Amino acid sequence: MSNIYLNSSMLQHLNHTVQEYVSDWLKSQQLTFNKTNLTANAPVSTSSWTTIVVTALLAYLAWNYLLSVRQSPLPKPARFDVVVPEAAQRHWKGKKLYAATTGTNGNSHRQIECYCPATGQFLGAFESMGREQVDLLVTKARDAQVKWGQTSLQERSRVLASLRDYVLKNQDSIARVACRDSGKTMLDASMGEILVTLEKLNWTIKHGARALKPSRRAGPTNFFMKWYKGAEVRYEPLGVVGALVSWNYPFHNLLGPIIAAIFSGNAIVIKCSENVVWSSRYFISLVRECLVACGHDPNLVQLFYCLPPSANDDAANYFTSHSGIKHLTFIGSKPVAHHVLSAASKSLTPVVVELGGKDAFIVLDSVKDLEALSSVIMRGTFQSSGQNCIGIERVIVSAVNYDKLVSILTHRVGQLRLGSDIDNLEDVDVGAMISDNRFAQLEDMVQDAVNKGAKLLHGGSRFNHPNYPQGHYFQPTLLVDVTPDMDIAQNEVFGPMLVVMKGSDTQDCVRLANSAPFGLGGSIFGSDYNECRSVAEQLQTGNVAINDFATFYVCQLPFGGINGSGYGKFGGEEGLQGLCNAKSVCFDTLPFVSTQIPPPLDYPIPSNAKAWKFVKSFNTGSYTPSVWQRLKALLSLARNAN
Repeated sequence: MSNIYLNSSMLQHLNHTVQEYVSDWLKSQQLTFNKTNLTANAPVSTSSWTTIVVTALLAYLAWNYLLSVRQSPLPKPARFDVVVPEAAQRHWKGKKLYAATTGTNGNSHRQIECYCPATGQFLGAFESMGREQVDLLVTKARDAQVKWGQTSLQERSRVLASLRDYVLKNQDSIARVACRDSGKTMLDASMGEILVTLEKLNWTIKHGARALKPSRRAGPTNFFMKWYKGAEVRYEPLGVVGALVSWNYPFHNLLGPIIAAIFSGNAIVIKCSENVVWSSRYFISLVRECLVACGHDPNLVQLFYCLPPSANDDAANYFTSHSGIKHLTFIGSKPVAHHVLSAASKSLTPVVVELGGKDAFIVLDSVKDLEALSSVIMRGTFQSSGQNCIGIERVIVSAVNYDKLVSILTHRVGQLRLGSDIDNLEDVDVGAMISDNRFAQLEDMVQDAVNKGAKLLHGGSRFNHPNYPQGHYFQPTLLVDVTPDMDIAQNEVFGPMLVVMKGSDTQDCVRLANSAPFGLGGSIFGSDYNECRSVAEQLQTGNVAINDFATFYVCQLPFGGINGSGYGKFGGEEGLQGLCNAKSVCFDTLPFVSTQIPPPLDYPIPSNAKAWKFVKSFNTGSYTPSVWQRLKALLSLARNAN
């Protein structure tokens, strides 16, 4: 696409032309047009109004496109192709593992075996990396970053635009790869992997440059210095950054840190979970091929994977303590975070920690349409089999709506279908979980709740799927009348469980929401917006969505939690800036003024008595709010200047 540039006079002329055209057209439809409204002079048919809406929307989109073209010429994406793995094809016939394990395979090397959690099909075995490979990956990334750090934001945007175009054109294969390695459904992959990744790419292309441009600051308030002293913050790459990401979104969780790292001028070494090595290797290859197609060194992006630390293998701890890595982003569980932070402290590496959540979904008295609301609850709870850090963990309903909403949810949860649509286009709602190693824990949580008075209306246990006996399936579960003293109300489920709690009123709903030791996200629903805002202010979380679910993440706001959910932020402007050295720079703004040391303060000090009077007068004149005191200080400065 050729670049188009419009100057201001051309834009003004185009704006006038568009307005005149719309005005003339509306008159032909017997409507009056002014700056603020449309007034009908005669009855208007439904088709006419449809035409009006469509025309106005097209004009709006065209106008915004022309403005965006003028503000920043779009980079021309590069085209590239990547061979799709055979296992990503539909109806792939891979052998099934009847006892899938990860660890030593009888040889001297520890192996990571990857398989599809939905079907048990074997995907591949990969040797767990060691300390030597960590050094090699960091060295390659560092060498590539030297040149990359000098690239323009336009060059970096071109890489992201090329990657965006590839993702758009290859959604099916990307989703299928993610599903093979995680067990989720194709629809869940499309929404939870592809949509959010495209949003991050597109947002960074459109708004990333603004976040990284030098930030001019107010400078000193000192009366004598503020006239000539300027100040700004410049955002410069750190060098090589690292990330340790979880398995629940193998594509998005991998691409997110890469997008932020390379756009901010860094190289990145990213550690994937041992559960999704197969898909991560493929997804990394997409980025590396994209870099090559755009004329850059693919070593800028490196993938590291290994088994959990053991007595004979500490590669994971070595990675997080490596002095060549200048920043770490960790997405995972609290127990693992303790190990990561302990290792990172050895090299004083800063870490952003995003842990689990116990997100509350608050339904206030003023909610009108419970049927529509139930759809949001179902999607937010069961997407990716509930393996979502900002998934709905607790639905807290005020007493007015409680019974009716429970009735609606009871009907809907009972209709959910378990299975896999990776190969067959069958109608399924909930896919497999990543493994079965937590099934006993989930069943214990359900039993604890029932023993303490909760009602189990659906599910509550593992499921042996007749078509996929090697798959890891857990029944979609509905628990109601849950109270804060139950284990399931205090600990993250991370599974397909819908937990409903009753609040007596709005303040009781807030109390219940804040009763868990997490603070990642939350949602508030009600028709009284002021009440919703008041509740949002009272929630002890890092993120809140009002009358929507988790859109704070899609909006590319800074993302992160408090309390048991971690600390620090990634995403949005703050996420990009957090991967930079925020270099503070001060300078003289007037060419004929430069900073000089006054004679009374020049070493060796001629007279301590005079120097003291000079500095005291300088302080008074700089910061006093009194004009009279400032004049007196100026006279004192003049008397003691020599």
